[in-house]
Amino acid sequence: MNVKSYRDLTVWQESIVLVDQIYELTGLFPKEELYGLSNQMRRCAVSIPSNIAEGFLRGSRRDYARFVTMAYASGGELETQLEIAKRREYMGEQRFTEVSRRLTSIMKMLNSLRNALCNGPKA
Repeated sequence: MNVKSYRDLTVWQESIVLVDQIYELTGLFPKEELYGLSNQMRRCAVSIPSNIAEGFLRGSRRDYARFVTMAYASGGELETQLEIAKRREYMGEQRFTEVSRRLTSIMKMLNSLRNALCNGPKA
């Protein structure tokens, strides 16, 4: 497949689905978390596809790899925040597992993309 846009990337598409899941999930959190954990989780989730898009459009492999790395780091933050939300009992085990699986899959794709950008043939 010829990738003409970041929108063609499965990792970007899956990240958008993750954003939807995080917004839905955090909408159920207690109101006192609106400006705390809920806001942090939303920002991290949004950061993943945003960094993929920005990096893709930067025009150089090096910049792209740097933005993919930032997306990966945001995923790590979100993993931590999901664990905190689970421990605070803001979600059930089934929801935690569902969102965590998607995030893990995204993280693997980001890692592969980053490795390809850093170690692939020079353009």
